[in-house]
Amino acid sequence: MSNAVSPPQWEETKTAARSLGSEAELLDVRSRDDVGRAFETAIERHVDALLVAFDGLFQANTRMIVELAARNRLPAIYVGREFIEVGGLMTYGVNFPHLYFRAATYVDKIFRGAKPADLPVEQPTKFELIINLKAAKVIGLEVPPMLLARADEVIE
Repeated sequence: MSNAVSPPQWEETKTAARSLGSEAELLDVRSRDDVGRAFETAIERHVDALLVAFDGLFQANTRMIVELAARNRLPAIYVGREFIEVGGLMTYGVNFPHLYFRAATYVDKIFRGAKPADLPVEQPTKFELIINLKAAKVIGLEVPPMLLARADEVIE
């Protein structure tokens, strides 16, 4: 894992999977060339679903990852809206425009004389669940009504 954020995320993912009676398997991707191989490995190992983490490499290859997931009929949950906009199944994560707005308030405070070191560190507070029913249909997945009811946005 070349992304410094990945090890803590991976540990949390493993813990969450165990708590649900599942097993998480890491498909280590460090370059664009690794993406296709990771999908081949997922198929060989009979992986049931994918969690595509936050990583610049994945953001740069959004369309390819979404297309490979659809082609291999693998349900996948992604880190951001941009995956859903190109046909991904679902996302649950931080609302980035809200984060940008919050960042702008920090910039404003600094311009007005606040010392950056005196400003508190904030955690994201706004998350969104977006489900793409077109993508679900492509892979033959029926999304439970209860999950649809909880979604912030459903694409039909």
